[in-house]
Amino acid sequence: MTETFDIFLIAMAALALVVYVALHFFEAGYGYLFDRRYGFPVSNKLGWMLMEAPVFVAMTILWLLSDRTWQAAPLVLFLMFQSHYLYRAFIFPLRLRGRSKMPFGIVAMGMLFNTLNALMQGGWIFFVSPADYYEGWFARPYIYIGAAIFFAGMYVNRRSDAIIRGLRKEGDTRHYIPRGGMFRYVSSANYFGELTEWTGFAVASWSWAGAVFVWWTFANLAPRSASLYKRYTAEFGEEFTVLKRKRIIPFIY
Repeated sequence: MTETFDIFLIAMAALALVVYVALHFFEAGYGYLFDRRYGFPVSNKLGWMLMEAPVFVAMTILWLLSDRTWQAAPLVLFLMFQSHYLYRAFIFPLRLRGRSKMPFGIVAMGMLFNTLNALMQGGWIFFVSPADYYEGWFARPYIYIGAAIFFAGMYVNRRSDAIIRGLRKEGDTRHYIPRGGMFRYVSSANYFGELTEWTGFAVASWSWAGAVFVWWTFANLAPRSASLYKRYTAEFGEEFTVLKRKRIIPFIY
């Protein structure tokens, strides 16, 4: 099983590289960058639920099927992971305002990746990691360091979501420059928060599966943050560029 899982991780890492390159030529057409070429439109609320719920459900099934269901370290990692997707799949969509749409093609690709990611993370945590992998786990530093990074990223992600959500009043369709929080430093602060979350999770799980997920997150969100940066520049001009923000990583990129 371990060799098969290793091949799976290598394939996922290679596919992330393909996605990273492709997204520099084809914008992911949802949200501010909505594009009907990616499929018929569905409501943002339904789209987000359909995209994010599969990973929550699949991870729960893997947890319940595992012999490690009530082991402390796997349970902590499981709860960390699910805390993100409980919010993203079932709370975040209900807080969205307006009647924005996203293409179903984006939804379908998100559903596929999230299911595969559940197999990556849940597969490692509950089935593939060695039998003694979690012995003495809470005496090691990386669970605490990783958890601190993870929850800091979660805070940034959710606060940034709230800032974006508050930009418009009901019925308003104009675009605005997000301000405050980590938006002082990057134009895609919500993405920075999510990238930070999964970096923390990778440290906490101390696994190649977690590292591949960080790489996937960067491969998906870094090109999109660059596209959003260009769109902000085109729409707002000097009003935006004078802020001297980076795209997704403060002071770096």
